Amino acid sequence: MKLAEAESTMQKTVESTQRAFNTIRTGRANSSLLDKVQVDYYGSPTSLKSLANITTPDSSTILIQPYDRNALNIVEKAISLSDVGLTPSNDGSVIRLNIPPLTSDRRKEFVKLAAKYAEEGRVAIRNIRRDALDTIRKQEKSAEISEDEARDQQDKLQKLTNKHIVKIDELLREKEQEISTV
Repeated sequence: MKLAEAESTMQKTVESTQRAFNTIRTGRANSSLLDKVQVDYYGSPTSLKSLANITTPDSSTILIQPYDRNALNIVEKAISLSDVGLTPSNDGSVIRLNIPPLTSDRRKEFVKLAAKYAEEGRVAIRNIRRDALDTIRKQEKSAEISEDEARDQQDKLQKLTNKHIVKIDELLREKEQEISTV
């Protein structure tokens, strides 16, 4: 694994961690809460975003309007069965999700969940570093690169790793702040 490839993969890991953070509920309505919801639409699992228009008319409501009105009940069922933790209300044309304010216990749970996602991201970055280090060592052993080049690449790789772990830590601090202040 080359350094550029390792950096690209690390950046994707940071972005993946950010997407995971977006699925954690704060006290505000956010359509990304529904990113992981899959609907069994005509026998195939389909993401909710591709089946419905999702809007947030105010800070405590998510409005879901399926493109196909016949899909209203299956969308409602999929939301009920998901781990979103919200109860949908169906008025015949749209589904409303009311976002209740978070209790202090629930906030603590969400902070722990965010920390878990951050740790998963850090571990993934360290795994990328390990794979790249193995490649560098193999190149050095087979005399493709010199010992000095190998050391330089290892230093650069460690700096990349530290940079991306710091990014994940910053995202975690922002998410913790968002959960705590809403």
